[in-house]
Formats: sequence, structure tokens, C-alpha cells
Amino acid sequence: MIDPASQAQLKEAIADCIGTDQGVLDALREEIRPLKSATRPIRPRATTSISLVGTDGGNNQLQFDPFLIQLVRVVDSSNNEYCLEAVSPTTPIGKLDKRQFEPDGTPRTALGEMMAYLGVASLQNLSSVFPRPEKNKPVSPSWVQVYRELVEWAILFKILGKDYGTDTLIICDGLLRSKVFAKDLFQRLLQGMKERIEAQWSKSRRRVYLAGVAKHSKVLSRYRLAMALEGVLQTDYPAYVEVPREVEEEAYVWSEFARGDDRAGEGGEINKFVGGKMFLVNFGSHRRDPVWPVDIFVPQVSEAQIILGSMLADAINGFPVPHYPRCLQKAHENAALVDFDFDILQDFIYEGVRSSLGGDAGTLDAFQLQDADPAQRRYG
Repeated sequence: MIDPASQAQLKEAIADCIGTDQGVLDALREEIRPLKSATRPIRPRATTSISLVGTDGGNNQLQFDPFLIQLVRVVDSSNNEYCLEAVSPTTPIGKLDKRQFEPDGTPRTALGEMMAYLGVASLQNLSSVFPRPEKNKPVSPSWVQVYRELVEWAILFKILGKDYGTDTLIICDGLLRSKVFAKDLFQRLLQGMKERIEAQWSKSRRRVYLAGVAKHSKVLSRYRLAMALEGVLQTDYPAYVEVPREVEEEAYVWSEFARGDDRAGEGGEINKFVGGKMFLVNFGSHRRDPVWPVDIFVPQVSEAQIILGSMLADAINGFPVPHYPRCLQKAHENAALVDFDFDILQDFIYEGVRSSLGGDAGTLDAFQLQDADPAQRRYG
């Protein structure tokens, strides 16, 4: 414990820091103040909402996995499974390339379809993150996360081309931004998504809307206190406010992650990473209800009221997280590998290792009986 003398010293030092930095909070309040008058109420609207979610690394932390196998699984809120495959950090990239295409070169998977649209034949040309063979150099496992993200974008691109029986809102898990694509490929993908959405209207008179919801945002983290002090989104009805690009840029270390086509058109650097315009949204009817960052697909910003109104109907029934889109929560529940599914996956790992050991398989059987975490006994 900190002794009383040190507590007093620490209290004084903290007070001095806060006094010195008071100007920072004043500046944040000044930046955020105009948003109060720009706040708009959300009007409910009936639209079908679906959501796409991929498993993350935290969904499948196996007790025994010497090969660091990761599952890439993408499902939607209706429990439709679009992808299920296993990769490890040592999986050859050339082998993954072959999975995406038939022998004649036609796309076999959603990722292959996206690669074909973008005119790339190898994952190494799709993203610079994928490792190139080098002798005596360890392979970074981070590329597996990038591969999972690319698969999610590919499946989103694919389902934008399917037939819809009614106007539909597609809600993505996270903001509509990405830094994993090489060169200008992300912008070309966004253009393709726009074309598919427009084709839905011209072909069948169906509106397909696209938005992304994040649990956290640097913009919201930076301005949360200033918003409370200035009364931004402190309303007794569902409301939203559009976040100016210059406010976003102040919050990000790398401003290009906030630079959309609107800012690029002002003479700045080309937009390579941003496909959404950020809104801060309160789906509840009380002043202290949570505020969520929502990205609306840039070509559809003028239809923000329709999109957020459609999202409101889904968020009102949010469970277990209140005032958070229910379809997104259902997709997360469907994507998570838990309980029986998790046990089956662990057994597959054991079976795979046992078959590779040959005559040493008996050692694995004895290994399974050992306590994987004996330190846990200290809590008994």
C-alpha cells in the first residue's frame, strides 16, 4: 500500500498536472461545442437488419495448440456460415492463394472473388503484411489477423451482390475503415461495393444500406468528458450528430485514418483507408444512455436519418447490451466458439497431433492427463 505521506505527495502532483492541463480540456470543449446545435433526433424506421461477424483470436484460445492454429469463421445474425477454415502462422501463403481459386483460375471463395475483382492473384499483392519467404527469419503471426479481416471484407463484398426481398441494412462489426490493403486497393473495393448497391436499386428497386458500429473509438474516448460538460447527446430521445472530419483528425495519431474522400478532395493526400463517415449516436431515451460510434458508408451519408432510424428499431431490443444493435449481438453469439463446439475443436487438435506422432502417440495420451495449469490450485 502507498503510505500516507506518499499519498499526500501524489495527490498534490496529480492536482498540479490537472491544473497545468486545464487548457487541454478547455480546447476540447471548444472543439466539441458546435456539435450540440447539430444534434438531430432519430425517427424509427422499419427495415430488415443483418450483421456480419468473424471470430477473433479471443474466441478460440485453446488449452493445447502447439501449432497456433487459428479458425477463420464468418457468420451473420441469422447463423448463416460464410467461411470456416483453419490457418496457422506457418501456413505457406502460396497454399492459401491456391485455396481461393479453381485450377482454371476462376474464384472458388469469396476472397478469391474479391481478389479477381481487384486484379490480384496473390495475397502478397493484396496486402503487404503477408510474409515473403526468407531463410532463418521467424514469421510474424500477425498476418493471420489480417487474413481474417480480408475474408470479412470479401464476404461483405459478395453478399452485396445477392438478391434481397426487402430494403436491408447491413451492419458491420467495426468502422468502415481499413489499413491492411496495399496501394489503392481498398478504394477500388469501396467503389465496387458502391456499384453493387446501386445495381440493387436499378435491378430490383431494393435499397441496401451499409453501416459499421464500433464498441470503442479514439474520437469518443478523446471527447467523452467534453461532450458531457457541453451537453452533447444529453437528450431524452434517441439522437445523433455527425462528426466533422477535422474533429476526427485531432483524435487519431495518423490523420489519414480520418481522411475521407471529402477531405482528400480539398487538396490533401488521397484517401486510402476510409469508407465511412462517423456519427455519434445515442439509441436510448435517457441522458445517460451509452453513445456509440457509427460509420455510415460515404456514398449514403445523405441518408443517415433512414439508416440510423432502421438501426434504432434493432437497437431498442438490444440484449444483453442495451441500446446496441441486436443483430450485431446475435452475430457475435453465433460466431463465438464456446462449450461443445470448443471441445470438439480441441479434440480435433489432439487427433491431428496424435496422427502426426506415429509411434510416440502414447506420450500425448499421458500428456493429456497432466494438469495444464497447476498454478490455478492457489485459488482452490
